[in-house]
Amino acid sequence: MSFSPLENLSSRCCVLYDRELIPYSEAWAWQQKLVAERKENLKLNDALILLEHPPVYTLGQGATPDFLKFDPSQAEHELHRVERGGEVTYHCPGQLVGYPILNLQFYQKDLHWYLRQLEEVIIRVLAIHGLVGARIAGLTGVWIEGRKVAAIGIKVSRWITMHGFALNVCPDLGGFDRIVPCGIPDKPVGSLEQFIPGITVQQIKPDVVKVFSEVFKVKWVE
Repeated sequence: MSFSPLENLSSRCCVLYDRELIPYSEAWAWQQKLVAERKENLKLNDALILLEHPPVYTLGQGATPDFLKFDPSQAEHELHRVERGGEVTYHCPGQLVGYPILNLQFYQKDLHWYLRQLEEVIIRVLAIHGLVGARIAGLTGVWIEGRKVAAIGIKVSRWITMHGFALNVCPDLGGFDRIVPCGIPDKPVGSLEQFIPGITVQQIKPDVVKVFSEVFKVKWVE
């Protein structure tokens, strides 16, 4: 099976929501609202939310708290268990988070394909900046020289997606020290700033928008 971008599908219309810093709970409720609307009306356009979060930890629906290095009842930052797959991760300013709300019935009804396409977006964005992003067999995400720079966790209901990817551009990585990120103890977390000093989310965001439209063959609409 090929995981290359779509070639024979007419472009889907996609609404781009370009935001800055939004609390996790607010963005979570926003995603749920967009998904519910699209379950009721299949004619609605797809959407992509791009934003950053204040410091917050999230656990996937089946995640074990064993990967937390702190007492959840005394957490320094917010902690949410959400409906995505995967283990614990950390969000904070300097990390670009993308939440695609796509109806996969118009793409491919294949979650493996969808995860690989999200990775492809990140890999192509890194290439624009001269960085080589890599996949690791059996794992989800993107690495640079053994450091995980992008985490991916999704939820799909009636083939409509939510949650998505988190790309470490220039965050304070200290928050990752208090967890076992994604439940992977032997692979460090990294950021683009470690390879390109001074890089910012605002520099990366236009590249993500451009590449996302190429990989998923969408056209942006108001």
